[in-house]
Amino acid sequence: MRVPSAPAARRTVLAGGLALALLTAAPPATADSPPAPNRAGSLVLVGGALKENNTQVYGEIIKRAGGPRARIGVITAASVPESRDPHAGDPALCSNSACNGAYYAALFKRHGAADAQWIPVDLDHVAEADSDAVVAQVESMTGFFFGGGDQYRYLTTLMRGDAHQDSKVLAAIRAKLAHGAVVSGSSAGAQIASGPDMVSGGESYESLRDGSAPGYFDDPARLGYIPQGGFGFLRSGLVDTHTGAYGREGRALRLASDTGHDRVYALEENTALVVDRPGSSREHITVLGPNGVAVLDLRDARAHDSAHGWSLHRARYSYLTDGDQYDARSWTPRVRPGKRPLVPGATTPVPANTDVFFSAANPDGTPYSFRTTARALASTRAQNTATATTFETGPRFTVTFAKARGFAAFTEDGTSARTLIDLRIDIAPR
Repeated sequence: MRVPSAPAARRTVLAGGLALALLTAAPPATADSPPAPNRAGSLVLVGGALKENNTQVYGEIIKRAGGPRARIGVITAASVPESRDPHAGDPALCSNSACNGAYYAALFKRHGAADAQWIPVDLDHVAEADSDAVVAQVESMTGFFFGGGDQYRYLTTLMRGDAHQDSKVLAAIRAKLAHGAVVSGSSAGAQIASGPDMVSGGESYESLRDGSAPGYFDDPARLGYIPQGGFGFLRSGLVDTHTGAYGREGRALRLASDTGHDRVYALEENTALVVDRPGSSREHITVLGPNGVAVLDLRDARAHDSAHGWSLHRARYSYLTDGDQYDARSWTPRVRPGKRPLVPGATTPVPANTDVFFSAANPDGTPYSFRTTARALASTRAQNTATATTFETGPRFTVTFAKARGFAAFTEDGTSARTLIDLRIDIAPR
């Protein structure tokens, strides 16, 4: 069945017709009880490809919006508008803002929301972002969902483009969040929650080789970012999406290093990062879903440029899975009760990995390659380090995974690693 707003190809790129973007180790604890009721609103951010039957994530959004009284406002301005969709008249093939808005509204109702409505703002209706009638519609909602597509369209429609100023509709959503509403989104709808230096495109190998630059580039492999960011709902770290499925760990580490960020929340598909009290000193995070969220920690990382290429040393990779929590202020992961420390039993070496970032150029590559090597190392007692390389050469980059001080792994089945805490990551050309 058609899933609207999902990327049509491996690379998620911004529309070519848009203008250039704006320039400019403590040991892990056990997860305790859920945080106290939140009066400052919350975020439910999904790494993309949210499945229709993911009752866990849809149910969480609806619960936070009031349960059986939930009223969800669906914003799909990241999609192409009806005027640009050649299949706009065909309900079976259409993929535009109105069509996708109706799809998600029906889906939220199916999952138990009392009401769900499309908020009619898109590239065909930019003026509606300052309509008092649409503001009134927003104010009647208890939660919001931003669909996927092209995050720059959200800036164009809801932040007046290069002016980067809240429209009346976005100001109303921001106020609702501050007073307890839930704001959720998937793919571009999660990415737009970012603060400064929101990623605008790029592939991992080209990012490591060439570095980043502010703006949007016609070359989808080039690492670009928007210095003024997105809506700024989540500022305690950079945000990236579709991480393991598209091999984006490399680009996330390079962008964070280049822009001076110490942390990245690297979201995987069909899985949510749930943020209570975003932006406050009590910001608290929970992971929900079948995959996970990688927290990339660059506090001790050091980058170096040489004639041989760029390198990064002493980054840390934590991979949190369903039910794990994370305290943003103290940088402390809390592993869900029921997961227990893994005592590695395997004696086999970590399998060779010659495409650690799942290159688009490799027809035989596999998604989640970086995570696969990390978990394989955690599960074996045969070695304390493992290396993997990029598919591309000129230079070829080597990624070294190491069980350094503070590393821990947790299991649910007693044999395989599920959650990982503080695996050291080094990247160097060769």
